[in-house]
Amino acid sequence: MVSAAAAEQTLILVTSEFQHSNRTRRWHASNSLGLEQRQIPLKAPESAVDYLVVGGGVVGLAIARSLSHKFVDKSTILVERHSRAGEEISSRNSEVIHSGLYYPPNSLKTRLCIRGRELLYDHFPSHTRKIGKLVVATSKQRPYIESLHKQAQTLTWPSSFTPAPDRPALLTQLLSGAEARQMEPSLSDEIAGALWCPETGIIDSHSLMESLEKDIIDSEGGDLVYSTRVVRVDPSTAASPDAEGGSGRGWVVQMVTDDAAEGDAILAKTLINATGLSAPLIVNSLLPEAKRIPLFYARGSYASYSGPGVSDISHLIYPCPDTENHGFQSLGTHLTLDFNGKIKFGPDLQFISPGEGEDPDPDFWMKHLVPDDSRLVEMHRAVSRYLPGVKLEGFQPDYVGIRPKLVGPQGGFQDFAFRTDYPDTDRESQRSPLISLLGIESPGLTSSLAIAEHVVEHMLEAN
Repeated sequence: MVSAAAAEQTLILVTSEFQHSNRTRRWHASNSLGLEQRQIPLKAPESAVDYLVVGGGVVGLAIARSLSHKFVDKSTILVERHSRAGEEISSRNSEVIHSGLYYPPNSLKTRLCIRGRELLYDHFPSHTRKIGKLVVATSKQRPYIESLHKQAQTLTWPSSFTPAPDRPALLTQLLSGAEARQMEPSLSDEIAGALWCPETGIIDSHSLMESLEKDIIDSEGGDLVYSTRVVRVDPSTAASPDAEGGSGRGWVVQMVTDDAAEGDAILAKTLINATGLSAPLIVNSLLPEAKRIPLFYARGSYASYSGPGVSDISHLIYPCPDTENHGFQSLGTHLTLDFNGKIKFGPDLQFISPGEGEDPDPDFWMKHLVPDDSRLVEMHRAVSRYLPGVKLEGFQPDYVGIRPKLVGPQGGFQDFAFRTDYPDTDRESQRSPLISLLGIESPGLTSSLAIAEHVVEHMLEAN
């Protein structure tokens, strides 16, 4: 089925919006997949599947849901290495439905955020709540929110969406400091203005993922497989029939469930790499070292808050981002609310990497998930700039999230990157793609349904 030569051949990169900065330290880990791949012998597939989605976060679930409902006569399997969905990025974020405000107008982040926002509100009303957001600014920062307001007025709806007549893609309103304090009296007197974003909301991400899981399970051809990790991926260009009588073209994916001594191999006619923090690692296992994608991980701490200075707050409150130090890397330590009205602050931003001389463990970031109070003083200082009444003793470590980055601290804006590879170099037969979703950080949760729509309706339709 798969020759050694085929497994080592050069892949075609057809679609890639990836770029990176050489000004920062990069980490080119092979990953556990790559390390295992060199140790695990190539194995012929025992079965085949039309669509194999690797990664059970909200994006992977959304894609598997779309595939299983659109291609009802095809088979779709989602595999996830953890025992349940969303154990990495999807359960460790702000649970905010973003409006599409911050990013370049023609970027994937803006287009998919706007589309995804509407899909979430329309399809999952019980899991979402539109409560609005204030982006608050001092007198020196007011030009920034004015530029955001001006940009919002230029945004257009994605072509796949038909809005009500005269409805703007992103409604915003400039407020004076007094008007902002009328909405949220706890705001600092130093706040000279704010941008009101009524389309921003909150979402119960766990309930959303449960709904996506149910939709997959209830479909004709969809299946979920947990506690199963991918240990090897190889291209297959065999013209001979596979184990089920179909074409042998695609990707041979070897997987191990739990701590089994031996794994299984399956031929994926189409392979979707939606593994979030591990997405570059699957691609890198197929590439020579010189062409591997660098990885950057950003740790973000969240703190719960109970104390003075936040009286009757009912909207999300965001400071202006620190454009000099972080640019598009972080939106600042902001205030969010959950469905029970609980207040939390975060995330802050802390780039992490393996220690010098350590083994290149791709999951080194897991040891950084333990919340602690080392970040509370700086978080309190950041929040006090717009909510001066908060007290340090009211902050408690809550949880930590890790964001996958394609550029380092000084890298500037980096869009979502959707990469398509094929099993061989025959451009006349560009079928059986491997689609990798890279750098899916914020606004990934908001964009999840739109990313699925883009992959299934556009990228796969092209094949």
